[in-house]
Amino acid sequence: MAEAIDLNTSAGRKRARNELVWGDHGFLRARFRNLHQISPEMWRANQPSPEQIARYAAELGLKTILNLRGTSDKGYYLLEREACERHGIALVDFQVFSRDSPTRETVLGARDLFKSIAYPALMHCKSGADRAGVMAALYMHFRQGQPIEEAKKQLSFDYLHIRYGKTGILDYFFETYLREGQPAGLEFADWVATAYDRDIVKARFKKTSAQKMNIDGVLRRE
Repeated sequence: MAEAIDLNTSAGRKRARNELVWGDHGFLRARFRNLHQISPEMWRANQPSPEQIARYAAELGLKTILNLRGTSDKGYYLLEREACERHGIALVDFQVFSRDSPTRETVLGARDLFKSIAYPALMHCKSGADRAGVMAALYMHFRQGQPIEEAKKQLSFDYLHIRYGKTGILDYFFETYLREGQPAGLEFADWVATAYDRDIVKARFKKTSAQKMNIDGVLRRE
């Protein structure tokens, strides 16, 4: 078991920095932040470095950062937490997954979360594409009042989200509501609370994905 990182020591700080830059691929994010403003009060991005957090604090006036990766003992998280404390930004950890249909608790918890945090705010995952995408869609629906048809556009290649793969289950989740819940007259939150069956959605998506893979194989597409 690896020894815990101590940011109060030079060795610990160096190790944390190495984990951020190399272990977590921070070198790829040095110039590309995947930063987008999606409303007057909310931004989305990839994993920020301490230097980027300082810039966001100064330029955007952030009061909250939503970390969609969950807590961690890795250097990237420890440095982010330290930077938020230094700049007076509340760090809220709210774990979301990119290759699984969201749980009922996650969706309704996100609705409540968007009511309680201080704005302006920024949400991020590692790449800013998938987990940030599904949460941005939920934010645009619950906080900004966009219909799901519009809100789900936050899951777009414009933000580097790719629906033709395992992360496509996030698109399939919203599309299931549009195909089944909306025609039944259910509001999105009501559908999630009363009719959404996560296991069925996952099973259907898996079957649909397998069929697509078979078609691609016949057509010799990669």
